[in-house]
Amino acid sequence: MTSAKRTARVIDISRSLGFNLCGVAPAEEFPELAHLEEWLARGYAGEMRYLHDERRHSPSHVVQGARSVIVCALNYNTSFPYSTGVPDEIAAPNGPRGWIARYAWGDDYHNVLGEKLDALVDALRKAFPEPFELRTYVDTGPVIERVAAKYAGLGWLAKNACLIHEESGSWFFLGVIVTTLELAASLGLADMPAADLCGNCRLCIEACPTSAIVEPYVLDARRCISYLTIELRGAIPAELREPMGRHVFGCDICQDVCPWNHCAPVTALANFEPRRAAQHSFFSPDLEWLVSLTEEKFHEVFRGSPVKRTKWRGLVRNACVALGNSGLRAGEPRYEEIRARLAQLASGGDAMVADHARWALNRLETPAKIPRDLVPRVVPPSEQR
Repeated sequence: MTSAKRTARVIDISRSLGFNLCGVAPAEEFPELAHLEEWLARGYAGEMRYLHDERRHSPSHVVQGARSVIVCALNYNTSFPYSTGVPDEIAAPNGPRGWIARYAWGDDYHNVLGEKLDALVDALRKAFPEPFELRTYVDTGPVIERVAAKYAGLGWLAKNACLIHEESGSWFFLGVIVTTLELAASLGLADMPAADLCGNCRLCIEACPTSAIVEPYVLDARRCISYLTIELRGAIPAELREPMGRHVFGCDICQDVCPWNHCAPVTALANFEPRRAAQHSFFSPDLEWLVSLTEEKFHEVFRGSPVKRTKWRGLVRNACVALGNSGLRAGEPRYEEIRARLAQLASGGDAMVADHARWALNRLETPAKIPRDLVPRVVPPSEQR
């Protein structure tokens, strides 16, 4: 069997296992990785020390003798509205609501995608009987998946640093298998990666409330709402709290406004539909509920969910900020209950949480409306592609 036929076989197997996209890239130093050191030197990685791993400079550093990187994509988009489509829920009639990023509404993608990659590995062992080494990663190893995906023919790297596929948009998870198996690259020697179709569009850059996209294709993670709500373990910088709006875990804005996502397909997997905990949904969740969770209840509610990564104190910290941005005023539904809970946290034993609770209390007592230029603009149909 030729290496090209082997690659075709890998792709066929991946599709039979439910992956939406699959391609093969050579295990080499991709051109984009040459800029990694400069990006790190600027401090844009923030506290994410794992991004300094030397193995990130090439997939060949991950597995000795690696020849190929199999990249698989799994769609997680659902039919629920985008965050930019429900701005009025910042202060809903029955109390303020928060926002959890779309990818974290359902089951933990590490598990869902990981199980599919394990099944693909088992199938590869049967299809190719010769011995070969491999390692699988789902956002857990020293491989920059989106760059490998570009050279596996799965799309282009957009101005918001996401990978975009012309038909599928950017609502998908990426998993990789770095292997010594000899496979033909999906892009032949005469082929180029997918053309950059961002064009002159700057919607993602202009919509980011914290100005995290400092220039096209360059993200300062320290300003990104996803970083602030998940990766940052300490206090959120005071100047970035108001721009965070109602976000309590991650952010979808730069993908929500992207024209390539306006017709993105919806996943058939129930795993990524919003979970429920009793009467509470992970879609636009009740902020009073979140800020009132005990640590024990947090672990119970978010077991098997990506949200567990932020830990209890991180989620409560974020919910305090979202409540401070809610515009809730005395006399409105749930005001007294929320104020009482924030006061309890403000006098509690966790200094970081207490700081954010005091900030929220001050905002509720002297509320200020979020400036219009910090509210993401919903793209009208006439401007969509």
